[in-house]
Amino acid sequence: MTHPAPSARQSGPDRAPAPVTLKKSGPPRPLGLRVDLHTLSLLGILAVLVAVGGITEPEAFLDTGNLQLVLTQASVIGVVTVGMTFVITSGGIDLSVGAMVALASVWATTLATQEYGFAGILFTAVLVGLGVGLVNGVLIAYGRVVPFIATLAMLASARGVALMITDGKTQIVTITSVLDLGLPRSYVLGIPPLVLIFAAVTVAGWLLLNRTTFGRRTIAVGGNAEAARLAGIDVRRQRLYLYLLSGLCCGIAAFMLIVLSGSGQNTNGNLYELDAIAAAIIGGTLLSGGKGTIVGSVLGVLVFTTITNIFALNNLQSDVQQIAKGAIIVAAVLVQGRTSPRAET
Repeated sequence: MTHPAPSARQSGPDRAPAPVTLKKSGPPRPLGLRVDLHTLSLLGILAVLVAVGGITEPEAFLDTGNLQLVLTQASVIGVVTVGMTFVITSGGIDLSVGAMVALASVWATTLATQEYGFAGILFTAVLVGLGVGLVNGVLIAYGRVVPFIATLAMLASARGVALMITDGKTQIVTITSVLDLGLPRSYVLGIPPLVLIFAAVTVAGWLLLNRTTFGRRTIAVGGNAEAARLAGIDVRRQRLYLYLLSGLCCGIAAFMLIVLSGSGQNTNGNLYELDAIAAAIIGGTLLSGGKGTIVGSVLGVLVFTTITNIFALNNLQSDVQQIAKGAIIVAAVLVQGRTSPRAET
């Protein structure tokens, strides 16, 4: 006696089909739309600030020279913020970026370095930034030192070395080709060269974060480092690369600051770490890691720089300016806490 095939028995009229259980997924999370809305909100804030500046000091604020100054000042901290965005996206932090800028700027402006001209200053600034970033990366990735502690120690150490190199004195740059980059005659179609450098770094950072495997690995490490490791990502090496990238950005920013100020000082880059972290956060990068946006970080830099400029033109005290910045940072963190997917789980 032959028996029907199992498949026939299961599909026969006497056997009901197995019930299908649908998982309750809840409302979809429009992450792409959320990013667009956040970007639009930042653009709206920036537009309001421009309107305020135009109303309170129309002749001074809307002057072409002032707008060029705002963009130039935003460029230096903006390059630092691009590197910081990658670090925060990976779940880390870098408190040493301001000290790195100071150390790179004074090392690149010593008399011995200036003997090698333009190339010597640029190469030294970038090399020092990479060197300090390498130390941070090794301590954090392979020494298992908490990023906050490692970079805090580097902040103090780099500032100390910068002070030792300069002996508290300002190092004047005498290389004409370096100083010329900060003069109006070097502008390209009315755009300062430092702004063009910032734009190039921004585009490169956006492509690296959004269109490469390196960017996907950075987001994966920040989202869940253990899951990233199980997926085959070398988490330690990725973190090392990220702090190298932060150091590279600081080296570039140090060179830009040398062009802007025409000197190297151990006080350069003061509080850059706070400005970069704040700009990245209000731009939409999660402080807990796993999500970052270069465009948002750039808009955050422009918002803070515009606020500073408006306060300066209206002769308002710096303490009020710091209070305003602090309020914006707190508001941004509160919004992140309510809208972040992690906050809903």
